[in-house]
Amino acid sequence: MMKKMSIPTSKASLVLFLCQIISALDVPLDSKLLEELSQPPTITQQSPKDYIVDPRENIVIQCEAKGKPPPSFSWTRNGTHFDIDKDAQVTMKPNSGTLVVNIMNGGKAEAYEGVYQCTARNERGAAISNNIVIRPSRSPLWTKEKLEPNHVREGDSLVLHCRPPVGLPPPIIFWMDNAFQRLPQSERVSQGLNGDLYFSNVQPEDTREDYICYARFNHTQTIQQKQPISVKVFSMDSLNDTIAANLSDTDIYGAKPVTERQPVLLTPTGSTSTKVELRGNVLLLECIAAGLPTPVIRWIKEGGELPANRTFFENFKKTLKIIDVSEADSGNYKCIARNTLGSVHHVISVTVKAAPYWITAPRNLVLSPGEDGTLICRANGNPKPSISWLANGVPIAIAPEDPSRKVDGDTIIFSQVQERSSAVYQCNASNEYGYLLANAFVNVLAEPPRILTPANKLYQVIADSPALLDCAYFGSPKPEIEWFKGVKGSILRGNEYVFHDNGTLEIPVAQKNSAGTYTCVARNELGKIQNEVQLEIKDPTMIIKQPEYKVIQRYGQVSFECIIKHDSTLLPTVTWLKDNDELPDDERFLVGKDNLTIMNVTDKDDGTYTCIVNTTLDSVSASAVLTVVAAPPTPAIIYARPNPPFDLELTGQLERSIDLSWIPGDENNSPIINFVIEYEDALHEPGVWHYQTEVPGTQTTAQLKLSPYVNYSFRVIAVNRIGRSQPSEPSEQYLTKSASPDENPANVQGIGSEPDNLVITWEPLKGFQSNGPGLQYKVSWRQKDVDDEWTSVIVANVSKYIVSGTPTFVPYEVKVQALNDLGYAPEPSEVIGHSGEDLPMVAPGNVQVHVINSTLAKVHWDPVPLKTVRGHLQGYKVYYWKVQSLSRRSRRHIEKKILTFRGNKTFGMLPGLEPYSSYKLNVRVVNGKGEGPASPDKVFNTPEGVPSSPSFLKITNPTLDSLTLEWGSPTHPNGVLTSYTLKFQPINNTHELGPLVEIKIPANESSLILKNLNYSTRYKFYFNAQTSVGSGSQITEEAVTIMDEAGILRPAVGAGKVQPLYPRIRNVTTAAAETYANISWEYEGPDHANFYVEYGVAGSKEDWKKEIVNGSRSFFVLKGLTPGTAYKVRVGAEGLSGFRSSEDVFETGPAMASRQVDIATQGWFIGLMCAVALLILILLIVCFIRRNKGGKYPVKEKEDAHADPEIQPMKEDDGTFGEYSDAEDHKPLKKGSRTPSDRTVKKEDSDDSLVDYGEGVNGQFNEDGSFIGQYSGKKEKEPAEGNESSEAPSPVNAMNSFV
Repeated sequence: MMKKMSIPTSKASLVLFLCQIISALDVPLDSKLLEELSQPPTITQQSPKDYIVDPRENIVIQCEAKGKPPPSFSWTRNGTHFDIDKDAQVTMKPNSGTLVVNIMNGGKAEAYEGVYQCTARNERGAAISNNIVIRPSRSPLWTKEKLEPNHVREGDSLVLHCRPPVGLPPPIIFWMDNAFQRLPQSERVSQGLNGDLYFSNVQPEDTREDYICYARFNHTQTIQQKQPISVKVFSMDSLNDTIAANLSDTDIYGAKPVTERQPVLLTPTGSTSTKVELRGNVLLLECIAAGLPTPVIRWIKEGGELPANRTFFENFKKTLKIIDVSEADSGNYKCIARNTLGSVHHVISVTVKAAPYWITAPRNLVLSPGEDGTLICRANGNPKPSISWLANGVPIAIAPEDPSRKVDGDTIIFSQVQERSSAVYQCNASNEYGYLLANAFVNVLAEPPRILTPANKLYQVIADSPALLDCAYFGSPKPEIEWFKGVKGSILRGNEYVFHDNGTLEIPVAQKNSAGTYTCVARNELGKIQNEVQLEIKDPTMIIKQPEYKVIQRYGQVSFECIIKHDSTLLPTVTWLKDNDELPDDERFLVGKDNLTIMNVTDKDDGTYTCIVNTTLDSVSASAVLTVVAAPPTPAIIYARPNPPFDLELTGQLERSIDLSWIPGDENNSPIINFVIEYEDALHEPGVWHYQTEVPGTQTTAQLKLSPYVNYSFRVIAVNRIGRSQPSEPSEQYLTKSASPDENPANVQGIGSEPDNLVITWEPLKGFQSNGPGLQYKVSWRQKDVDDEWTSVIVANVSKYIVSGTPTFVPYEVKVQALNDLGYAPEPSEVIGHSGEDLPMVAPGNVQVHVINSTLAKVHWDPVPLKTVRGHLQGYKVYYWKVQSLSRRSRRHIEKKILTFRGNKTFGMLPGLEPYSSYKLNVRVVNGKGEGPASPDKVFNTPEGVPSSPSFLKITNPTLDSLTLEWGSPTHPNGVLTSYTLKFQPINNTHELGPLVEIKIPANESSLILKNLNYSTRYKFYFNAQTSVGSGSQITEEAVTIMDEAGILRPAVGAGKVQPLYPRIRNVTTAAAETYANISWEYEGPDHANFYVEYGVAGSKEDWKKEIVNGSRSFFVLKGLTPGTAYKVRVGAEGLSGFRSSEDVFETGPAMASRQVDIATQGWFIGLMCAVALLILILLIVCFIRRNKGGKYPVKEKEDAHADPEIQPMKEDDGTFGEYSDAEDHKPLKKGSRTPSDRTVKKEDSDDSLVDYGEGVNGQFNEDGSFIGQYSGKKEKEPAEGNESSEAPSPVNAMNSFV
């Protein structure tokens, strides 16, 4: 019977695989033994048969072997000896057969392609490796090709071919877009096994220009990219639109709508195909179908079932994957593609062949001289492999003859072997699909007995249990084993013992009297050896009080006991389980030494509780069930904090520990959760209590750790869910003995405060840490990296020490050790500090500035030598400031800015610069002391940038069709201004924007009059400035043109008019006063429309009031409105099927005392009436005079009274005027100015007119009653106060003029 033994490589350098028949030897796995025995070579590691290497890296061909003595190595290449000494690029690793071909230092991988075989040889035989085929990997580029765009109709199928370059090994294919995102795949779109991208049917969303196939070559870690493929999908709608645009209206034609289609296989083609796969490989079968709707793929095996647990579906069931195939997987596999219109199928005939595989591989054979044995090599495959044997790497037919060896097909039979029969045999099983090669040695050994079990090994077993005593041995021939009890005992025999072939003695039932010394003796014809072992019998572990079944009321407390008895030499561990699982992580579960207590029991605590006791030799357990029941109704319970513990007692006083016990106070209906123990140090901090520890509420004792030289007293506080109790009375005091310090100061640092000192600081120990009186510190220091002795000084209980006279900024090793009157603390650890820093000595050099743009610059500098920093280099500071603006050439207050760049940086960015400005900067190095000297100032200029927005934009002097714009230049021009840009557009009452008009304005202008605008129209203006770089940010403003004073809107002309798109009424605008409102609109539609205006109070449910507009005017005045009221208004056209505008809302102005609605109170009306009365009076006077004097009268008196230089005498001989007649030119009375804004008439004006006309001298009527105006004496015209206001008129004022 053959046995196989193995040993981990970490434990032994040799592993022997043994094959024995009859009395063949079994070598124990003992590393020391294995190192001493001779052994033929065994190949332990080799490169794979098909070894593809990276052509850019060194080639490593592995060949490791073991043997005793260590084997030597040789190689063949392509069947002939490979002399590595003649190739400078090839080396063999020491104590190894591994070859390293130096490709990275001049070699070429292609030159080392071939078939390599390694031979490991020592005096007992030769082992050979597999044939290792070396091939460098290849990742060729894609062949260039012109890819035409794919134009596909919606619903058609499409295949995008990848056709990757042929590489070694073949590449991994995937499809991505330009953004390196994987293209989404689905049942409709998927990648085939050949890398092509298949579309069962295309959709409009498949249109894109970046279908890119990528090939990843893993060996060389490279990715090759195919040129992007463009796909354009024409939908039916777009095709119909295109066709309709090219055909006349009478043509009836269009692209057919997307039609559904039956499935058609895209791959594989035809109805059948074949596939050959090798045993153990992965079988991949693929079916991809076109069709609309997208077909669904289903797989079946004809005449059988798909293998369970090895069958997987991939790529949306388009790929059938069967792993670890065998000959039983041969057969016909059918894929069926189906949609709602039909189905199609394809049958793939699969044949599984097999490369050779082992049935029985030959195993190493270790024999003694004169023994017999066999090597068996059996393999199978499809087709059946042939078996051939080699001896030490040479075909056995031509190998040296061995009379003990006989070859019988796949078996070699050995009989009566001798030591010279040792050799390594190779079995080769091969067919057309591959080969197997196995090395198996025959090792003939003659060795005296050896016992491998350690001497005096101790075995411990539980009484009444089996005992197994080992006696591992080796010898050749195989030794005989005998056992004795005691030093002079007799040989052991009988049924009470069992003797195993491996030398082990078994005592089936060990009793107390079985304990003692046992001796094992091994002997063969070459010698004898013995070994003693010890056996101890232990008492079994028992649970003497097991947990019992408990019924507990909800919210109660329950305990399970588990009291054990065990052997005194064994240490037991007790574990509790609930329902065979760990206890819940709940503070309610308290595990004691001999019990489990559950506090505040709930329903979820129901279950089985098990106590398990384990020792190193045995394990026992016991279980009990807990049942939780509802608690009976109880009166309300008053919960309170617990009472303080009492009767504190100190016992077990030691130098570093003490036992404290106490009696708990009343828990007041709330179980005590824990006890908090505090201590007072009456020696160092009397009256101050510190936290010591806390213990569970079920515990009333605690062992406390103590520190030396502390006068302790303790107190205990009980805690429940309600809160903490009052502290107990303090315990008695206990003073611990003094001792040397246990620890050294923490946070030791060495930092200089001046260039010539070193300040050593530390955190002093607290009082109780001193461990005794006389606390001091030993401060030590020495310069680092200098062969110098420690300098030490002992100081009092302080926290720092200053070392003077040190060099500037050098490293020091520093340590601080605590000591007291009883001795020193342990040796402290060292820390690295530095003496004081000084200011840096030199400035950075070679400062360069690179202006990136108008607001950003990059500054470079050379780092200063570290020796000149004289401290910790913290970084560099760049000081920069603006000298002047290049556009204004005016200096300003210099405001320096600072940027700090940490670390040893040699460049930095300067952001936030002002364009078109001159700057200066310098650089300084910074350490912990401060800044070094500044580098020379570097001057640089920033280029022009875009300007800021103009400082203001004002719109003044609005008229019917013009506006005046005034602006200020930008606050920050950031260069030389080249021009301004003005853009504007009209806005209607629904905030719709009209066409945008753009005007370029010279840079030296500051105002502009815009003409030819629409009346009563709101405009939005956008205004910005430009430099040669571009346009700056814009400023916006809005303004409104005014309306015609007479209330008649003028035709809109000029820029900004919105052209009509279809018949409508739009841009309804309102201008409201107190009791009236002017409604205007724009009409787009047929001529001669009759308009009407509807209005009502906003928010009211009353019917609309309707006013008819006379003619086809586009305005109307609504009168009789209530002041301070919001109205809604809309405009309609008669005969347009109720066509109306959108609603507009306006609000009338509030009633004002200075304005009366009654026309009789209006100033202009009163003035008009006065003028009419005056004219009637004058008419009566003139008629009266003419009746008395006739039609002519002298004017001499008037001349004397009012000499007017404009009046020329008609007759110079008598110095008098001629008579007025009908033939004289007369001026009509000028239209008077409008009534002043305060609705009053000045008294002086009326008086003057009445006086003049009353005299009947300055004017007269003709006989037909017409008035002849003669103006003399008064030439100055009084200003019309109501019309001379300098304020800009508003739409509301304009509306007032219509009344």
